[in-house]
Amino acid sequence: MGTPVELRTAIPILRIFSVDKAKEFYVGFLGFTFDWEHRFGENFPLYAQVSRGGFALHLSEHHGDACPGAAVMIMMQGIDALHREITATDYRYAKPGLEEQPWGARTIMVTDPFGNRLTFAEPIEKK
Repeated sequence: MGTPVELRTAIPILRIFSVDKAKEFYVGFLGFTFDWEHRFGENFPLYAQVSRGGFALHLSEHHGDACPGAAVMIMMQGIDALHREITATDYRYAKPGLEEQPWGARTIMVTDPFGNRLTFAEPIEKK
């Protein structure tokens, strides 16, 4: 029979163009941790991981890894606390709202400096 197929975690790869802007957005604004980075040598593009809780993103300056303008849906709990937290950072380039969607979730949508859209979503409990 062999080993059964088991899909695990998907890690989106997002294209970036500035390490400083990426850190300002993902670490300073969204509260992610900059876990690690890799470069093939001096003056080579960055490939890095940022994470928060059990969620990770890979950020890449490499041309062939991804296209700017991606969209990522991040299912979560504690959206009210996240909204308070990111609003308190007073990030000058985004002042996201908290919206209730007709498909049954409350969301916060932000766009990074490279055109990638992240939607944080918490399902609304049915009563």
